Amino acid sequence: MSLSFSSLLSSPPPRLEKKCKPHPPYSILRPLAVNAVCDTKRQRHWKVGEYPGLSHSLIPGSSKKAPLKNLKKKLDRKNNAKAWVCTVTETLSDCILKKQWLQALQVFEMLRDQPFYQPKEGTYMKLLVLLGKSGQPHHAAQLFHEMVEEGCEPTSELYTALLAAYCRNNLIDDAFSTLNQMKTLPCCQPDVFTYSTLIKACVDASRFDLVESLYGEMDERLITPNTVTQNIVLSGYGKAGKFDQMEEVLSGMLESSASKPDVWTMNIILSVFGSKGLIDMMERWYEKFRNFGIEPETRTFNILIGAYGKKRMYDKMSSVMEYMRKLQFPWTTSTYNNVIEAFADVGDAKHMEYTFDQMRAEGMKADTKTFCCLINGYAIAGLFHKVISSVQLAAKFEIPENTSFYNSVISACAKAEDLMEMERVFKRMKEKQCQPNEITFSIMVEAYKREGMNDKMYDLEQLKQELLHNGSLSD
Repeated sequence: MSLSFSSLLSSPPPRLEKKCKPHPPYSILRPLAVNAVCDTKRQRHWKVGEYPGLSHSLIPGSSKKAPLKNLKKKLDRKNNAKAWVCTVTETLSDCILKKQWLQALQVFEMLRDQPFYQPKEGTYMKLLVLLGKSGQPHHAAQLFHEMVEEGCEPTSELYTALLAAYCRNNLIDDAFSTLNQMKTLPCCQPDVFTYSTLIKACVDASRFDLVESLYGEMDERLITPNTVTQNIVLSGYGKAGKFDQMEEVLSGMLESSASKPDVWTMNIILSVFGSKGLIDMMERWYEKFRNFGIEPETRTFNILIGAYGKKRMYDKMSSVMEYMRKLQFPWTTSTYNNVIEAFADVGDAKHMEYTFDQMRAEGMKADTKTFCCLINGYAIAGLFHKVISSVQLAAKFEIPENTSFYNSVISACAKAEDLMEMERVFKRMKEKQCQPNEITFSIMVEAYKREGMNDKMYDLEQLKQELLHNGSLSD
């Protein structure tokens, strides 16, 4: 079956819409004439004996005022300039909110070229975080360098944002270099947030030797790990299957006054066992945390729903949802996503659609994961025409197209054995500056392998190695 929806993935360039309306040209003039005559209760701003309504043209020797039309032009220009500034800054904020990193940089360049521009730490912080989350660590480093050249003093928070950009993209050596640079600057010393960010990168890379080294460094600097730091390490040990070390860290948290376990700790432990399909362990730890006095939240129940769904334990999944209603916990987008994903994994299009329709009926906003699940579910069920309609609906809702979204579409093309469309979607993905990851390459390589297209597999491997070398391969 031939799919044709690569063109549907396009989105129009950002427009500088006029969101901040300028004041009418007479909004400043009219109060001067009306209020001065009519509002007798206000304090007078004229001398005794002077009449506020007296025209200057009637006073001998007075200079002639500029024509009203010239003043109007000046006011129009001033107000239009203010409106333009408002529009550009709002467009920049909108691009950052929508995670459109390339458009955000383009709008920011426009802003920097204006005479009224003043560098602000907050703007750079938002852009650095966006670039880090968008798989653009090198752009983040370049922006940081330009910020310093503009005279904006770096802070510990800005350095931590740059370090986080490296960490998110597995550039641990660059992250450590940034940490060492911070140590040499008296006003940019690393804090617990800096170390927690770096520890997370080491944990995700299973470099637990570096974790112990960083713990030692924190101790030397009298920086106490907080609950967030310990939760990060807990999660790492859990994902690596190091349950003994995980319980050791948890025991230390129970004895500590600075890093007591919280609901996030509970969620991490439940998620670790739930993702591995260890339902009995998950349920046992749920009861333990309740005995510790930690109350569950909406995300806790979403984790349980997701775990039960993956094991096709639909009765327990439904029971948790009913329990949420009983306790007046709201069903969120994540709640519905977990249920949709449970049915999508087995290609149950009927129940998947029913859940999605209920989600929309309740006014719940769908996100990128929602459509990834729908696309995957329809592809597994062989309903490729509904894959196309899902892509169209995602475009209509302006759903952000991230790496996971493109992977879902590429996978659907591969399942439909439409390799030409798969290549067009992959090309569109690169044009949109959306970096592929290991999953992207594995899907495409497997598709080419089935067709014996060794030359295509070789080209993909070369591209993958190039991205790895440049540090541009997404997580």
